[in-house]
Amino acid sequence: MRRVSIFGATGSIGQNTIDLIARDPEAYDVVALTGASNIKQLAADAIRLDADIAITADEARLDDLRTALNGSGVEAAAGQAALTEAGCRPADWVMSAIVGAAGLAPGICALQQGATLALANKESLVCAGQLILSTAKTHNARLLPVDSEHSAVFQALVGEDMNAVERIIITASGGAFRDWPLEKLAQATLAEASSHPNWDMGQRITIDSASMFNKALELIETKEYFGVRPDQIEVLVHPESMIHAMVGFNDGALMAHVGPPDMRHAIGYALHWPDRKTLPVDRLDLAKISVLTFRAPDEIRWPALRLAREVMERGGLSGAVFNAAKETALDGFIGGRIRFPTMAEVVEEVLSTTPPSHIDAPMTLDNVHAADQMARQATRDVIEQRAG
Repeated sequence: MRRVSIFGATGSIGQNTIDLIARDPEAYDVVALTGASNIKQLAADAIRLDADIAITADEARLDDLRTALNGSGVEAAAGQAALTEAGCRPADWVMSAIVGAAGLAPGICALQQGATLALANKESLVCAGQLILSTAKTHNARLLPVDSEHSAVFQALVGEDMNAVERIIITASGGAFRDWPLEKLAQATLAEASSHPNWDMGQRITIDSASMFNKALELIETKEYFGVRPDQIEVLVHPESMIHAMVGFNDGALMAHVGPPDMRHAIGYALHWPDRKTLPVDRLDLAKISVLTFRAPDEIRWPALRLAREVMERGGLSGAVFNAAKETALDGFIGGRIRFPTMAEVVEEVLSTTPPSHIDAPMTLDNVHAADQMARQATRDVIEQRAG
């Protein structure tokens, strides 16, 4: 039996992972499941999978979790320290699907145990790519991408020489507002931004899709994971979400990964790697689909893409600042403090005013955390000024 842990078990990635594991329960020994406020779901899954421990990130919900697990034999814990400790528990395979920078420390702990880390938490590579990759190398751990785009690139590169790669193209659905008039974006509501045309995801990532901040993070993630130059990475708007990524080679060939918009494909590929096993996903009927469309992204509509390229060129801890500002600006939009287009304006202001000393500090976990906290406070200050 493979020992597995799922960080972010109650989100869409976590639930899809549980769906695959629950189809073959005899093959897995579940060590830890973590979640946030959905205590009912977390407890139910922990009991169903006979996990050793269930952890909620919300310390105020610990008693609720204990009550829900009463009599099950599953241990209960809460808080960031408990999340990190769970990452240090020996496991063969760990799904890192905690949203945001909170997923960084548990992921590093899992790598330090030599585990295979299935990385759906893109913020880890954005904030601390150098640290993540060096930790994996030092402890002979395996890092596998789970974002559909990066899984697609990873699969397209099997057996290929990276020196032959000319470009990597990651696709974007365009989100909820891909066809809206630009002048209408300032009136976009939270409900409208929270509705994705193709994917069934959580609210935050759905809004990030509409603003393309999600794709901006993926640009940075591509650079870090595959070690390519920023000018080798392209974004293409592909509304059908069937082609997840393409890799272009020096002989002019373009290798595309095509599949249904179902995250169980990327999750299953990482779960079973290096083998391929049958997955419960739709099989594409290309004749029925008939047409696939593409267009270049408009960086006026989606300024997050331009900001991501600036971050890639700047390097250092600018990714940590960018991610923290993005997360806090998103809080501002969800809380009704700023409008949809203002998120990018706020992030750009924070990036441009961050002292170089914060960007150029050595990449340690403490310095990443310090840059993150500094950027969050700076973003809150900018939002307060604009709201006032």
